[in-house]
Amino acid sequence: MASPLQIRSYEPADWPAVWALLEPVFRAGETFPHDPAISEAEAQLAWVEQSQVVIVAVDGAGAVVGTYYLRPNSLCLGAHVANAGTVVAEHCRGQGIGSRLCQHSLQEARRLGFRAMQFNLVVSTNTAGIRCWQRNGFAVVGTLPGAFRHSQLGYVDALVMVQGLVDGATP
Repeated sequence: MASPLQIRSYEPADWPAVWALLEPVFRAGETFPHDPAISEAEAQLAWVEQSQVVIVAVDGAGAVVGTYYLRPNSLCLGAHVANAGTVVAEHCRGQGIGSRLCQHSLQEARRLGFRAMQFNLVVSTNTAGIRCWQRNGFAVVGTLPGAFRHSQLGYVDALVMVQGLVDGATP
């Protein structure tokens, strides 16, 4: 990447730029389970308001080029396992930004005391995402047959991927 990448906490003024990243991804219906017709307000609720942490990646020109959220994967007795979602600007994919955000999210999850991170619904056709998560230590622990209704391909498998965050312990 030509310019340095800054990874920092989301600020409310970042929302228009974050929405500009999320909207085409949600509308495509290929990698996230959100309704492709989601409203901006619904997206903000889902991405920002319902998350414990929201992070943005900003390029040297000050443009938001990536984002992730971090939250407990489940309630109460399952809340020690984190969940995250990551989106990188289409024109910046393949530059390692997703990997940097993944590594940052793992560090943040450890800092917050999570014992593992789990991705519940990694679409099997999202090969770049799967490669990124595997390069960063995630393992596929299950396949959910036909669990994702892809906008172009119909029902496709989804993977459950996990990574422990505590040495020598299971989630």
